[in-house]
Amino acid sequence: MRIGLHLSIQGSIDQVVDRAMERNCNTFQMFSRNPRGWQAKELEVGELESFKEKLTESEIWPVFIHTAYLLNLASPKEDVYRRSVRALKEELQRADKLGVPYVVTHIGSHLGHGKSEGFRRITEAVNHSFSTVKNDVVLLLENTAGTRNSMGSYFEDLERIISRIEDRKRVGVCFDTCHAYAAGYDLVSQGALQHTLQRLDEVIGFEKLRLVHLNDSKGGLGSKIDRHEHIGIG
Repeated sequence: MRIGLHLSIQGSIDQVVDRAMERNCNTFQMFSRNPRGWQAKELEVGELESFKEKLTESEIWPVFIHTAYLLNLASPKEDVYRRSVRALKEELQRADKLGVPYVVTHIGSHLGHGKSEGFRRITEAVNHSFSTVKNDVVLLLENTAGTRNSMGSYFEDLERIISRIEDRKRVGVCFDTCHAYAAGYDLVSQGALQHTLQRLDEVIGFEKLRLVHLNDSKGGLGSKIDRHEHIGIG
């Protein structure tokens, strides 16, 4: 088992490896850009080389890049959808340049236009991105908390998306425990946890599970409140 944190790239992107080493992480997640904006600063050759060199020396692996918060791959708004697809393609390219094998993304919200339309737009976005950006970076779809109009709260929803992806070897799942609990998946007792994990395996398959976001939840079971809490406090 490999355990890490989400760490800052403040200063320059190679400094995130230093922070991971200081905290004795053997894996970590990061943003590759400003997570609250659409524009991404170009990665300079020097910091790319320094990042990869430090990563090799540290023996920290794998690394995960999380997409920006603004992405909505299910959006019915054309300008947001277009920007989201462009940003996803940029992240796949940036991950490849950095030698990072995984990109994690929130799936988005259909904004009241219905799950069927949301599924269609998501799968079109991913298929287009994969056909345009041809590399080996794997996209991990993160389960959501079941908030209004959100996509991907349930294992069946994630499987429905995965089944429509043309290059399925390039797609997997990130399991967020706070989101799962808020959506109604009980994780508290050993028996409940075993049942939830068994259901995940039956519907999606453990071979697709590449990352766990381990958090407590501020809300109760099935509350559909997307508020994370520190482990042991929620």
